[in-house]
Amino acid sequence: MFNWSAKVPFYTAVAATALWPAVAAGPAAAQSDAPIDITIGWVPPDITGVFKTATDFFELAAEDANKNGFNVTVLTKSPTSPTAFAEQVSIIEDMIQRKVDLIAVSPAEVATVTPALKRATEAGIPVIVVNLLEPIEGVDVSSYIGFDNTQGAEVSAYSVVDYFGGPGVLGTGDKVEVAGDTYLDLAFWEDLASKMTDEQKASIKARGAIIEGVAGGFFSTARLNGFRQVLEQFPGIEIVGGTCSGDWNREKGTRCAEDILQANPEGLDFIWAASNEMGLGAMLVAGSQDRLETAADGANVGDKKVAIFTNDVTPESVDRIAEGKMIAETTHGFADWGWFGTKFAVELACGIEVPKTFDIRPRTVYVDNARNFYPEPKLEPIDWVSIHDNCKKAN
Repeated sequence: MFNWSAKVPFYTAVAATALWPAVAAGPAAAQSDAPIDITIGWVPPDITGVFKTATDFFELAAEDANKNGFNVTVLTKSPTSPTAFAEQVSIIEDMIQRKVDLIAVSPAEVATVTPALKRATEAGIPVIVVNLLEPIEGVDVSSYIGFDNTQGAEVSAYSVVDYFGGPGVLGTGDKVEVAGDTYLDLAFWEDLASKMTDEQKASIKARGAIIEGVAGGFFSTARLNGFRQVLEQFPGIEIVGGTCSGDWNREKGTRCAEDILQANPEGLDFIWAASNEMGLGAMLVAGSQDRLETAADGANVGDKKVAIFTNDVTPESVDRIAEGKMIAETTHGFADWGWFGTKFAVELACGIEVPKTFDIRPRTVYVDNARNFYPEPKLEPIDWVSIHDNCKKAN
């Protein structure tokens, strides 16, 4: 069974606009022509909080366009789970048959969707890939909107290092003064680490566990590699046991966390979950067992409390970060995926050139900057009037 939605799938238009009032509409257009019809086929791998957020912003941008001379429909269809790979392929094939103007897709796994994306481009349908910057071999993708998954996990690893004694904005180490809108991205963290001696790096101690996504999958492997590459510089940070595969799912992440905490009744200092849904599951389990270490508690190595770190950033997880229940999370820019996904889709349908890659730049979200991201993410207004004036699409 597929999950279908067309137009506003998760909130009414009024509710969605109320949730994110900082998203500014473009200037009003003087309409003289009939609206330009554009249908975007949006194919996320599931409808969890991550892709729910992206979908909302696809819709908000479409609403904005429709005030300015367009009639944009976002046709959203997702498989029943992020591991239902064949379903996602079938959905893409269905979008091709429907002759949508453009297909935007976040692959559950790159290899499985590649043949279907080839068929889309051969049918003359442009393709936008979100949640990915690495080129897909053999597919003429019009634009990649996303981030480097390896770098996203590297940022998370540096947040762990910072919390347990490294320089930065968290935990017990030397504090660095930053403005509220500073991008705590990989360049920021690498610069701090480059100033540390080997002795300083070795002095940072902690024991942690990892909940990964789909074992052996492209995204999970990239994130594991990034996280481990950073921790190799810090021999005092130990990863206990093997990774537990949570399949990007909250329920499975919860079970992983239960197993990890049972196997480590004390002396486990942190859990890093490679995605938001799994991280929220781990947070809930640790809280229910009175083992959740909060930002107010501070870093305490060797006790029974466990700090939670994760990746993604959604409205739900920002609330938990602001409450101090999760220490840090690396944002992947889901609002940007939808906002710019619709913009680029409309431009492509209009015959307007778009960036080949649009890098979100993963960066650390923590208690002091959480509200920079939700409920009012900062997104640049889209000049729909100019796009409309330059559109070459014939209805």
